Amino acid sequence: MASTIPDPSPGPHPAPGALGQAAPTPERATRIEAHGIDHIPDSERHGRPRDLFSVWAAANVNYLSLVIGGALVLMGLSLWQSVAVIVVGNLFWLLTGLLATSGPAAGAPSEVITRAMYGVIGNRVMNAIGGWLVSVCYFALNLAAAATAAFALVEQAGVTANTAIKAGVIVTIAAFTLAISVYGHAMIMKLYLPMTLVLAAAFAVVAVAVLAHTDFSYRPARPLTGATLWAVLLAGTTLIASGPLSYTTSADFSRYLPRTSSRRAIAGWTALGAFLPSVAVCSLGAFAATAVDMSDPQAGLQRILPGWFHPVFLLALILGTVSVNALTAYSAGLALQAVGLRIRRSVSVLFDGAVAVALTLYGLLVSNLLDTVSNSLQLVVVLIGPVMAVYTTDILLRRFRYDGRALADETPGGPFWYTGGVNPAGALALAGGVAAAAVCVDTLYTGPVAAALGGLDLSLPVGMAVAAALYTVLMCRMRLIGPVE
Repeated sequence: MASTIPDPSPGPHPAPGALGQAAPTPERATRIEAHGIDHIPDSERHGRPRDLFSVWAAANVNYLSLVIGGALVLMGLSLWQSVAVIVVGNLFWLLTGLLATSGPAAGAPSEVITRAMYGVIGNRVMNAIGGWLVSVCYFALNLAAAATAAFALVEQAGVTANTAIKAGVIVTIAAFTLAISVYGHAMIMKLYLPMTLVLAAAFAVVAVAVLAHTDFSYRPARPLTGATLWAVLLAGTTLIASGPLSYTTSADFSRYLPRTSSRRAIAGWTALGAFLPSVAVCSLGAFAATAVDMSDPQAGLQRILPGWFHPVFLLALILGTVSVNALTAYSAGLALQAVGLRIRRSVSVLFDGAVAVALTLYGLLVSNLLDTVSNSLQLVVVLIGPVMAVYTTDILLRRFRYDGRALADETPGGPFWYTGGVNPAGALALAGGVAAAAVCVDTLYTGPVAAALGGLDLSLPVGMAVAAALYTVLMCRMRLIGPVE
């Protein structure tokens, strides 16, 4: 085991061609991205932190946010209790922003940076489960949501949505999504600003219609009180927070920024780009739930939206889902490479898409597989909370400094090989955080701590706190990181 890995301070790197290599090809939206999980040299860095705003905004003006906002009211909260939960839960986007700062520091995606936390082999396991598998499941669920909106659009056009039509719709939406992901980073940066503007305009019309019907004094017939109220508030906050916590890959979209980019600006534009639309759209869902039945959001909203606008609304739902899924597929492709498969990023993205399409087709047309996947993902917070905590803690311990070339070294004896390819500090901290969260959870099952507390689900704060504390103590005691000021 390496005795000490000092905080790497990035030094100067050779200019293009200095070592005899060809000058790099500039990144263009019309050219398939050449880079995968490899290091991005300084000569190819470009862009500004504020460019990240539209990437995260477009991904968060979506149907799922409306549904979740409405679900809070259906859970028994008053309107303003729901809004408070929405604001608090979305504050976790600050952690997503913090993680984004590691991208320019390392010139690498999150899937590689996490080798510093888990070791080369340990990180492959993490990417297989917490990266690739979870991403593909989310892709399938989001694709199913977009397909449902598209089926309604097809029916409105007078076409019967039979099995063949439905299959064609699903494949078409997936193809458009995967095209963005395959072309990669430059295409995402090019498209997401106009996509943000289009989605903002569409949801502005939704906002006008919803606000005109909102009962701002809404309270449930039987208001929740005492322990029951606190249990629902915590459950709602965890539901909202699961969105930002699932994006432990935010460095994937910031790694092309120059090394000298302001860390505060990177974190701020990432967090703000996600926070503002998430709060706005989730709140619209809660407002709408005071006027219509949001257990079936499409049918409920159709009652209050202008007739001419309903097809536009369905198209906006599809576009919003495409925007979030393109990011998901992009990161899933990088995760598959980080698992150890020696394939091009574009190929890995297409493979991920094929698996997700197969799951969606089977789930929508054959069985209730998507319900099973959805139920399983309710437990994801048990894993993603501690993962986010370990990643955040590592960034702070290393004072935002990473050596991308050292992270690319997968050989035994390399700086991030640790013991047998596994960093015991990261593995033990993650295991401890997941175990602590598991006994506190109250979703598909009730953990012993939650049962003792009358259904109070503390899995999110407990899991994250335990993982962060264990990682800090173990990394310093095992001398796997330099001294912390």
